Amino acid sequence: MNMKTTTPIMRTRAFVTVFMKEVRENLRDRRTITSAFLTGPLLGPIIMVMLLNITLNRQLDKAEKPLPVPVSGAEYAPNLINALKAEGIVPKPAIANPELAVRKQDADVVLRISPDYATAWRKGEAVQVELIYDSSQRDANASVDRLSSVVETYARQQGAMRLVSRGLSPSTAWPVVAAKRDQATAQARAALVFSILPYFFVLTVFMGGMYLAIDLTAGERERQSLEPLFANPVPRWKILAGKLGAICTFSAASLLISLVAFGVVGRFVPTEKLGMELNLGLGFSGQVLLLMLPLIVLLAALQSMVAAFAKSYREAQMYVSLLMFVPILPSILLSTMPIKAQGWMYAVPLLGQHLGIMQLLRGDGVTPEQLGLCLIGSLAASVLGVLVTARLYRSERLAISG
Repeated sequence: MNMKTTTPIMRTRAFVTVFMKEVRENLRDRRTITSAFLTGPLLGPIIMVMLLNITLNRQLDKAEKPLPVPVSGAEYAPNLINALKAEGIVPKPAIANPELAVRKQDADVVLRISPDYATAWRKGEAVQVELIYDSSQRDANASVDRLSSVVETYARQQGAMRLVSRGLSPSTAWPVVAAKRDQATAQARAALVFSILPYFFVLTVFMGGMYLAIDLTAGERERQSLEPLFANPVPRWKILAGKLGAICTFSAASLLISLVAFGVVGRFVPTEKLGMELNLGLGFSGQVLLLMLPLIVLLAALQSMVAAFAKSYREAQMYVSLLMFVPILPSILLSTMPIKAQGWMYAVPLLGQHLGIMQLLRGDGVTPEQLGLCLIGSLAASVLGVLVTARLYRSERLAISG
């Protein structure tokens, strides 16, 4: 009697039963909750915004505050020194070994003026000053650019005055002037700074479902709870669907938390001081979520597939951790090999999401064709991943521990 009444219910509600069971059990698991709702979605935004704030504020301070620069031979070019002071550059006493001081980061940049500066200047000859710096020290680049700009401006002004004193137009020395017309919008400039965002979103999805995928496959196999589950008169694909549904739910929730976190903390980045505009509001979040939906299913299937090959939780953790390098590939490819996006690229999983999110950051938007290619390509890969994982679930070896 009981078998006749419970078996049809299990067959019709197997997906919901497995789904709710896995969600409830893993909501009690501290490791899964920490990875899905704290570490994955919140750590990235907080660290990224903190680093950007520290870096940008230091650069802005160096651009606005008085810049101390050790000067060797200041007595040979008093007018140049006065021009530097007028632009907020504070000459400091000379250093015995400027090259060593720069390498040891005791000074960002050192200005050295040759002893024959005054003699050559009176003769109307070209004079030379040296800017000693270390280009490998990123923190010094702003100081070097600022000092170099002031020296070059002073040189152009003095060159123009020399021409005027000889009855010539200053334009004689510059017969061709390159007029720069930058077409980058404020949002496009911000996209360069936040170009790592697509990787953060993919990593958040990966982390959100990783421990759940390991526990629902290798974990249950190690605890020998998978075999009784498979013994029920329920198709294996329904059991898999319930487990994948739980993994996707945790991953999607993790992504939503990350999108909200970036939308909040993004307001604290001083992009307006750099002539940039960053829009991570509801419109951006909704489109990112749409682009990522098929990828959520794909990553859940891949994690479950890889975990199915492991015989223990620890072994599965190692395998899935190696799988984490896959989402990095598009970011590395586009950062090391800047390429023009082609239509077919949007159909490639991970790459299409990266390109789409970058367009959203730039304010260009994603066209219906690009969105369609991205969704269809990733959905096709997701279906393939689910089918391969379902084939593994039909194997009796999966239920056997050891």
